[in-house]
Amino acid sequence: MPPRVPDLGEAELETLKTLWDGGPATVREVRQRLAQRGRKVAHTTVLTFLTRLEQKGCVRADKTGHAYRYRARVSRDRIVGSRVRETVKQLFDGAAAPLVLHLMEHESFSPDELAALQRHIDDLARQQEGRRPRR
Repeated sequence: MPPRVPDLGEAELETLKTLWDGGPATVREVRQRLAQRGRKVAHTTVLTFLTRLEQKGCVRADKTGHAYRYRARVSRDRIVGSRVRETVKQLFDGAAAPLVLHLMEHESFSPDELAALQRHIDDLARQQEGRRPRR
């Protein structure tokens, strides 16, 4: 099992998203990216977010030139996986199918997303067929 992902506050997660989406950045660049997302925060506040993320092992600071550049050390997929597992555990007693069914019943999907879901369902069904003992 992968190491536990630290708890992230909303602002820390939003800061991390800027690094996932835009790559490594200075404090000033992260601040600009956050502003583009509608979150206007002070330079010192962004520095605090990045320092906390570094302490939690989610980002790494590299000294380049006269400013630190921060880069994500943890992937979006790892954070998503951790949060989804925790949600499944808390709300569905560890069973993933009810979560998937809930999403299918209550959310909208594009035709491309539906096609991708169908491919995954078909693949899983084929895998299950290969595992069943023959009679």
